[in-house]
Amino acid sequence: MSEAAAAGLAVVWRAMTTGDVADVMAVADIVHPTFPEGAHVYHDRLALFPEGCLVAALPDGRIVGYALAYPAPLGAPPPLDTMLGALLPEADALYIHDVAILPDWRGRRLADAAVAHVLSLADGAVMPVMLVSVYGTAPYWSRFGFAPPSLALEPEKLATYGEGAVYMIRPPLAPNPAA
Repeated sequence: MSEAAAAGLAVVWRAMTTGDVADVMAVADIVHPTFPEGAHVYHDRLALFPEGCLVAALPDGRIVGYALAYPAPLGAPPPLDTMLGALLPEADALYIHDVAILPDWRGRRLADAAVAHVLSLADGAVMPVMLVSVYGTAPYWSRFGFAPPSLALEPEKLATYGEGAVYMIRPPLAPNPAA
């Protein structure tokens, strides 16, 4: 465990900026060595949907995690390391591209705050949320109401996500009539 993690420094989720991309890529290189994505992906998502791009920062500015989410068509998770260029007009779901925390900072439920933020974006728009679970994380995502759909995606849609990838959906929450 790192000295900072052992010291219990406060981690704050904040909006990602273009200046954070190199640090986000450094986190991604550690967390996802088998799923490399170029800086173009992070810049693209940040330009298209900044409200879905967050970083977990220490008081000294070091980045220990990040989250990326953006609208996309339900059932069509974009392949990894691809440019979108624009949000598709038929985007009817929020796609969680990634929530990643450095190994020394795991086990503190840090990701939960980022997930809650992303889910609140979808809940406000009354839209489903989708993701592709990798590294056996499906049980984590099920805590937030995600489950594999009854009809599985074609294997080629998950090819870039590696063996064992699981496509999962959380249905939209019903709007609150009292609101």
